[in-house]
Amino acid sequence: MIARAPIVAVTLRGLLDRKRTWLMIALAAVPVLLVGLAAGFGDAQIEPSDFDSLIVQLVLPLIALVFGTAAIGSELEEGTIVYLLAKPIRRVRLVAAKGLVVAGLTAALIAPAAILTGVVAGIAGNDVASDGVAYGIAAAIGGAAYAMLFMTISTFTSRALAIGLAYVMLWEGVLADLLEGTRVLSVRQGTLAVARELAGEEPPDGAIAFEQGVAILAAVILASAALATWRMSRYQLRGGD
Repeated sequence: MIARAPIVAVTLRGLLDRKRTWLMIALAAVPVLLVGLAAGFGDAQIEPSDFDSLIVQLVLPLIALVFGTAAIGSELEEGTIVYLLAKPIRRVRLVAAKGLVVAGLTAALIAPAAILTGVVAGIAGNDVASDGVAYGIAAAIGGAAYAMLFMTISTFTSRALAIGLAYVMLWEGVLADLLEGTRVLSVRQGTLAVARELAGEEPPDGAIAFEQGVAILAAVILASAALATWRMSRYQLRGGD
């Protein structure tokens, strides 16, 4: 019986190759650099809402997308997943271990990025350091939901990266802002609800409540885990995917 720790170790080695690691670090550094440049070249005012634009909307989903689609999707495309599925391991354990890795890696990059963004803005005279912490915690939770969602999509199709980008750009970036009814199916909106609660902000008109945000993120994580587990079980039964 394979323990969860070896699966975690193998997944980490697969995801943290040199090129991908430096690319993700550079992406996570973008908000910090942008705020630093804005502070250095002018009297920029950083508002809590800027954490949505820089962290939650821009960087968070992209980091989660890269890690999430590669955790299982790469092994499926290369055929190496067969060696793992041939072992006497419960599929729920496999999905949980890989989900833990992608959620952890996303959080390890996005939370410090949000906190450092708040610190840099604070040095420039903006009182948003506490907002950076709040958005960092919320983004870590939202990152787990994003990563699990994208990992699950990758178990169904080799086009998970394109589908994930379409979801982030169209559904999260356009429809969820225009149509209030779609916000209950938005990871971004759920993340923002948690962030506003932690930061002590009043939600704007039409925004979902904190309780709804928690429910959305929890539902995405649990449903994604269940679907990925089911898919992995079907993959083993067919044996030739």
